Amino acid sequence: MTNTQVTLLQIDNYGPWTVTPEPRREADLQTLQSRLYADVSQFVGNRGGYTFFTRFDNMIAVTNGLDLEDHRVLQESIGNRYPVTLSLGVATGTDPVHALSDATTRLQEAGSAQDEDRRECLEGRIIEDDHRTDEDVQIAHFDVINATGNYTDELNAFDTFIEIEQGYAELMRHMRYAHDSLSFFVGGDNVIVVCPDLGYDEYEEAIGHVEEAVDVSLQVGVGRGKSAHDAGFAAKHALETCRADGTRVELEWES
Repeated sequence: MTNTQVTLLQIDNYGPWTVTPEPRREADLQTLQSRLYADVSQFVGNRGGYTFFTRFDNMIAVTNGLDLEDHRVLQESIGNRYPVTLSLGVATGTDPVHALSDATTRLQEAGSAQDEDRRECLEGRIIEDDHRTDEDVQIAHFDVINATGNYTDELNAFDTFIEIEQGYAELMRHMRYAHDSLSFFVGGDNVIVVCPDLGYDEYEEAIGHVEEAVDVSLQVGVGRGKSAHDAGFAAKHALETCRADGTRVELEWES
């Protein structure tokens, strides 16, 4: 059974800040957001976690292995180097959707995202080390079959982007509502999905659903691990097996 620890990272009072005392240059805001994400991703990644940019002002991380002190250090580091601060909600659950919902509720109860008095809140609970297992996190790494040949080398860059995003959007919606999973586009034609304890049939069904709905063909490698890094790295190896053998679904623990 999976036991995912999820952290919601929310920039405090960000909307009002972007227009105070007057609207800030869009290029500056985009630069700030991308640098902030890169720093958060590196901090969490160095401790075995994964961070996803999502909407940039609200980021989602899988943080199995990080304790509350790690989260405080992250807040302090960002507060020292950026003109904005982060509030963090942390929760755990047997499926990542439930964990994210609990983390979100903790932040919402602490105050609105645009409450000028809510700054650097840290609310929630973690998985203690003596309760962690090698099957806590399940990561599925999807990509588009022959994206280069079917899209990149045939269409202009924006039309390729549309095709890839259509596949991602359909997969994201389906995995959320059919399988209690969180899907994140991570560049190129790659989507990483944080899942509960799913098996071969569920992944085969998801691939079939996307192909029927938007005519985008996917393959997926799936891994388990004590942390997001462990599970994700196993998923990468399983995806390489798909590419080498022409299979659509590979589960690392069954290979």
